[in-house]
Amino acid sequence: MFEWSDEDRMVQDAVRGFIDKEVRPHVEELESGTLPPYDIIRKLLSTFGMDSMNAENLEKELAAQEAGEVAKGGGGSTSLANSMFLILNMEMAGVSLGTIASMGVSLGLTVSTIRSRGTLAQKKRWLPDLVTMKKVGAWAITEPDSGSDALGGMKTTVRRDGDDYILKGNKTFITNGPYADTIVVFAKLDEGDGTPMRERKVLTFVLDAGMEGLTLGKPFKKMGMMSSPTGELFFDDVRVSRDRLLGETEDTGDRTGGANAKAGFTAERIGIAALSLGIINEAQRLSLDYAKTRTLWGQEISKFQLIQLKLAEMEIARLNVQNMLFVAIEAAQAGKPPTLAQASAMKLYSSRAATEVAMEAVQLFGGNGYMAEYRVEQLARDAKSLMIYAGSNEIQVTHVAKGLLQG
Repeated sequence: MFEWSDEDRMVQDAVRGFIDKEVRPHVEELESGTLPPYDIIRKLLSTFGMDSMNAENLEKELAAQEAGEVAKGGGGSTSLANSMFLILNMEMAGVSLGTIASMGVSLGLTVSTIRSRGTLAQKKRWLPDLVTMKKVGAWAITEPDSGSDALGGMKTTVRRDGDDYILKGNKTFITNGPYADTIVVFAKLDEGDGTPMRERKVLTFVLDAGMEGLTLGKPFKKMGMMSSPTGELFFDDVRVSRDRLLGETEDTGDRTGGANAKAGFTAERIGIAALSLGIINEAQRLSLDYAKTRTLWGQEISKFQLIQLKLAEMEIARLNVQNMLFVAIEAAQAGKPPTLAQASAMKLYSSRAATEVAMEAVQLFGGNGYMAEYRVEQLARDAKSLMIYAGSNEIQVTHVAKGLLQG
């Protein structure tokens, strides 16, 4: 069975030290939205050498591809099998969930999409700045009328115009959207032949901020995850040259739902388990400290059986989510990464567990738990987002059931 190694524990201690020094003092600014998280993320990557490691791995990968070889380990630093990335996710989630979400979308979804579908020239063009977070990436698929039905309900379109394409529509709830430098956009191809919208081919393009017709909306005010800037993107007849079409061929698109988008969903939902575990760990830690120091009727509340029940249920949730994550890590290392259905099951359970634990932490703190100065209040708001983020929990039920019925 997989367990954190001694080296992993050392990394965990180092990450906690970084967070205590560089993140906790700025939580209020991050959560108010007055401090975008990107400079902190860059410092994090630099401190642990992840920026140079990512750049070096990319350079080797591109050199191998240019030489006609198959590059090894091209999954990037966000691979499920990479314990450092998972530890970063967990530890940061318990302090500033939005910060790690912004990092994950830029280094994860945005990079992996270009990496898996782009031509060599496209990878050289966009990835060097993205893998080091010199530039901020966004992954734009969600629309106002197509949240969980992101692909089928998509209304953003592209139509051919000579050698170029004209992009029209808008996206919403886009992580990093307000500050994005590089944006991966999914759109339906309008071939003018009357094909129903749901059956049209999905193409993927890369846009850069500043393009004519592209507007980045202001950050939304949210219930939680305020440290992750989220906003709308508007495409008003944006002219997109063919070299921005990933793969530079329409053959990479499909009419069944976008294999690349589904791969992104799988990775994103597995990541939710790591984020959930981070919130559970922090909520439990804060609750244990409070239960040992808060006195009522002349004794620590940790001596009350109902308080002990809350703490015990937190531990059960922690063990269950950790075991799910460890099983997934072990499977990935064996070359059998989780399926979309399995990832959906992980997301469904872990996000629900994190929300329940965080809410129980608020209850354990009593009136203090409802006050913003006690961090369990933020954890409860952040945890709830995980039940909606990366596809609502209701839609996860459908994916889990489909996986069972098809099996």
